[in-house]
Amino acid sequence: MALHQDQLLHLQHCCLLSPRSSNVPTSSSVPDPAGAGRSYFSLLLQRLSIRSTFWPWEAVKVGPLTVSPMGLGTWAWGNKFLWGYEECMDAELQLAFNLAVQMGINLFDTADSYGTGRLNGRSEMLLGRFIREFPGSKKVCKNINIATKFAAYPWRLTPGQLVHACKASLRRLQLDQISIGQLHWSAANYAPFQEQALWNGLLKMHEEGLVKAIGVSNYGPKQLLRIHQYLEGRGVPLSSAQAQFSLLSGGTEQMELKSVCDDLGVKLIAYSPLGLGMLTGKYSPTNIPSGPRGLLFSQILPGLEPLLNSLNTIAQGRGKTIAQVERY
Repeated sequence: MALHQDQLLHLQHCCLLSPRSSNVPTSSSVPDPAGAGRSYFSLLLQRLSIRSTFWPWEAVKVGPLTVSPMGLGTWAWGNKFLWGYEECMDAELQLAFNLAVQMGINLFDTADSYGTGRLNGRSEMLLGRFIREFPGSKKVCKNINIATKFAAYPWRLTPGQLVHACKASLRRLQLDQISIGQLHWSAANYAPFQEQALWNGLLKMHEEGLVKAIGVSNYGPKQLLRIHQYLEGRGVPLSSAQAQFSLLSGGTEQMELKSVCDDLGVKLIAYSPLGLGMLTGKYSPTNIPSGPRGLLFSQILPGLEPLLNSLNTIAQGRGKTIAQVERY
């Protein structure tokens, strides 16, 4: 839910948590292996138990949209600093995209800030290109839903500036409309005066038909209630809320957020359900990825050994992988 092979099961691996369910995801988003070839990505999909198509009753409603129970995140596409992206990976990324679509995935998550330095926005650009160049049915392409996030940069102070950002994303994606337009994070804690302007920007882009649905990302329970009430008072529903949600991050606030989403009818999209790869069983204190993730992994992985051992015992007893066990 731009990767080297050591980036198996990372990225924005999103999953949708259905209302009134437990904290176990009922859908998840395939991590995008940027540097992975077709056979490698096929193995990844098999490890996540994805069938070639989803059953109709497995489809998930997100506001006005009907999406696959698993989506694919594109955080790594264009990100050299954290994920080691290189432009030579684009062909393999396209194979990964094509295979995901062929396997029935129709939800892709991105952001206008994805991509480092001169590559800022590259994730959206690649998604747009891959949709246009998809070798399969054009009808399938028309059913693809793009969810993108707009950064709450300090210079985005007016509704019009957020609308301008949305139009820039549409140009990079080469689309007429975005399925879900999301605020990437809340500015309430450091620039509360900016928050309402951003909310009004979401309303304006919805009013202009630039997005089909509105969502947020990285919002806490209290702020989620506030924006839901604000939008509802203006006749526009809040359709989704993204949050980090996994066995490493399913704390009190995450569970409260899920409860609030259930009560409000907002679909929770959980990102990084495999903990950036730490919950895949691929890594250990003596086998960590390179770069900044390696520093993070070296600090956290030693304490995860009991959890990973338990997951591995369950996986072996059922003929599954740790990733499959953690997903369910």
